Amino acid sequence: MSYTRLFDLLPYCLEKFPKNDVLAAKEDGKWITYSTQDYVNISTNLAYGLLAKGVQRDDKIGIIANNRPEWNFADMACLMIGTSNIPIYPTISDNDLEFIIKDAEIKYFFVSSKDLFDKVKRCSSKLNFVKSIYCFNKFEGGEHWSELLELGKKNADASKLQAIKSSIKPNDLATILYTSGTTGNPKGVMLSHDNIVSQLKAVKRLMPVDHRHKALSFLPLNHVYERMLTYNYFACGTSIYYAESLDTISANLQEVKPHIFTTVPRLLEKVYDRIVAKGTELTGIKKKLFFWALDLGLRFEMDGKNGWWYETQLKLARKLIFSKWKEALGGELITTISGGAALQDRLARVFWAANIPVLQGYGLTETSPVVAVNYLDKGCNRFGTVGPVIDNVQVKIAEDGEILVKGPNIMLGYYKNPAATAEVIIDGWFHTGDIGMFEDGKYLKITDRKKEIFKTSGGKYITPGMIENKLRESPFIEQAMVIGENQKFASALLVPAFAYLKDYCTKQNIKYTTNEEMVKNDVIKGWIRDEVEKMNKTLAQYETIKRFELLPHEWSIDKGELTPKMSLKRKVILTANKDLVDKIYGSDTL
Repeated sequence: MSYTRLFDLLPYCLEKFPKNDVLAAKEDGKWITYSTQDYVNISTNLAYGLLAKGVQRDDKIGIIANNRPEWNFADMACLMIGTSNIPIYPTISDNDLEFIIKDAEIKYFFVSSKDLFDKVKRCSSKLNFVKSIYCFNKFEGGEHWSELLELGKKNADASKLQAIKSSIKPNDLATILYTSGTTGNPKGVMLSHDNIVSQLKAVKRLMPVDHRHKALSFLPLNHVYERMLTYNYFACGTSIYYAESLDTISANLQEVKPHIFTTVPRLLEKVYDRIVAKGTELTGIKKKLFFWALDLGLRFEMDGKNGWWYETQLKLARKLIFSKWKEALGGELITTISGGAALQDRLARVFWAANIPVLQGYGLTETSPVVAVNYLDKGCNRFGTVGPVIDNVQVKIAEDGEILVKGPNIMLGYYKNPAATAEVIIDGWFHTGDIGMFEDGKYLKITDRKKEIFKTSGGKYITPGMIENKLRESPFIEQAMVIGENQKFASALLVPAFAYLKDYCTKQNIKYTTNEEMVKNDVIKGWIRDEVEKMNKTLAQYETIKRFELLPHEWSIDKGELTPKMSLKRKVILTANKDLVDKIYGSDTL
């Protein structure tokens, strides 16, 4: 048995990897597991329920919920009856949600909480096509999803469902994912069954886990990255345990002891910063050993390239220091996969040294998503790159450095937006908007976003993403945005890492009052200036940050400054901080 459509994974997994804990989540303090048979039965009965409610093929069904097994059940039920599942970030703004409901004409919703139920009601109040909202949590006034499940059990029509499934072709639309770009309204990316299935078949052989292993999932399922990997876990027979929340990841790692999880660089940065902060609190020989091991880790090279003496020391460091890092992540981790943004070299090196391999990959929603990824085979991982291009996908670099992609993973197009589709898919090649290059003709390296590169008045091109990444290496800096288009020099708007700053002030006997007061403090400005100057030494002269201003609050999704993927909405931030930008460039004499 094989699979050509996403719902084919259910009978495939039932035949190949029947198990008692294919899905698991915590409810009222206890882990509740679902068997492969449960997964098939619940999804099928939910599909029957939707059909009994009058849901038609090609209707649109929205899902706004935290990661949980019910998400998977609803997803598979939608796929089986030919409806398009539209997953939406729980943190989405009312404006964007109203736009998506209207654009996609969503008729039914699955939501998790009362807050999200209220949000959908509020945003759809002016629209007359939202028929039902089913809720995963129980609360007064909400129609619980179990009612739909029971309706399905009473109205099971296997022949009707089988006829619908048989009519669904691999290239038929499976899902629409709305990408909240840094400008304009969200665009609906249409992905077919084959778009995602082609990914499973290309990536599965690279996965170091199988039916004997467990994954911990905490990145949002509404994002194509985690969703595709979830399908991939099913295809490998790997059990999926859903973390309760981002705040409980540490505890859940200890409970589940996963062999794999996916993450984003910012979370790894925070893990690293916490570890280093604890290291600074040590004293005597323990402190010396900690920073000896850390320094060793930061110099790590693949395949023993540092020589036998380094490897001998590393073996000792792993036993004395790094083993505790791995234990903090559950103790059984084989690898973690990082995507969504650039991973700093120092993080990749130190985690590999700690025997916690971090595999960096690259892709976009429009590419379903993986284009390239590092993996564990010898010679298939290089620091500073996103690895080799996966099977069945082609990549070429345009004359201006833009990465172009072709393959079965390229989206069907943008929903109701043929003009936008024609702009990015030209002669079958998808134009990513990312700038990159190949190292040794094998390893893809991303250098910046095409639209974010700007030119100074002196004609020099600045790649802000690379500089921002370097700035965030400082424990003092949480967020950074490099500016200077058509100006004589580059500058930055910086948001301090306030938790670290507060702790550091205490150690330096400086009274911490409010964020607003502290960003004006000359001593604190001096500390951050030192960090900026340290970073400047790694840049070309024209790239260096000449001036900066500190902001008292982090940029957020809620305030419209970040996309749900945590990308900077540069125009929004520039507009909101016009006074500070004018202050920087009001007198541009250096």
